[in-house]
Order: sequence, then structure tokens, then C-alpha cells
Amino acid sequence: MLNRINAPTMGIWNGVGGKIEKGETIERSVQREIAEETGIQLELRDITYKGKVTWHEENVDFGGMYVFLAKVSNGLKYDTPLKTDEGILDWKKIDWVIDEKNQGVGECIPYFLPILLKNERNHHYSFYYKENKVIDVVIEEEVLI
Repeated sequence: MLNRINAPTMGIWNGVGGKIEKGETIERSVQREIAEETGIQLELRDITYKGKVTWHEENVDFGGMYVFLAKVSNGLKYDTPLKTDEGILDWKKIDWVIDEKNQGVGECIPYFLPILLKNERNHHYSFYYKENKVIDVVIEEEVLI
């Protein structure tokens, strides 16, 4: 996980990721962002689409992200914690990440990570906010055409 040094998620543990560049497929952007932020080079076959997350407040949609799961080799040697230009990288145990008392991870992660890891189907996770607090979460199975 990455604890970013810049806003908007400064000081919060989150997955690695970023923006899709013009002319880039979603999968290639994931591959590039992983390489840029961690130095880990993955093949596209190691990256699996798992759904999307969207955020809404008072009938306004204010963004979203695609969610992917990446597999790394069991033999990968990657010592952490590691300070980078983006922040601090560290492997975290899943139980720690999704613990309901953990206030140091992105607030949406405990809602979608357990489903993402246990379910082969993709989902759309819609988070509804009021005054910067999550008031509702709607989780729907995604039907890909």
C-alpha cells in the first residue's frame, strides 16, 4: 500500500494508482502506474479488473476509480517500508487493512476489499456522502456486455 505525501489522500494508506493518460487503455494505465509508483513490472495477464468505485454527495457525482487486483510473483523480493517520491510503500496484512478500528486507510477500502478478494464477479461500489461522511454504500454486481 502507499501512504501518500500529497493531497487529496495525504497521510492515508491506499492502493497505488493514478490517472489514465490520453490514448491509454485502462489496463495499460494500471500497469504503468504500478511500475511508476512501485518499480514493480507486471504483465497485463497479472492485472485483473474487479469493478469500479464512485463517489456522490447531494446528487452530485464527484468522481470514481476503476479497481484492479494485481498478482506478484511469490519470489518477488521487495523490502518495505520504502520511501518514494509518492510517499511510503509498505506491504500490509489484509486483516489490518479492513479492521473496523483502523482509521489510517482510505475509508472506502474496508467496504470493497473483502468482496473484491472473495468474489470472482465484478461490482460497482457507490459511496454516498453528506458533509464529508459516508452515509450510504450501494454495492451492485456489474454486468459486463
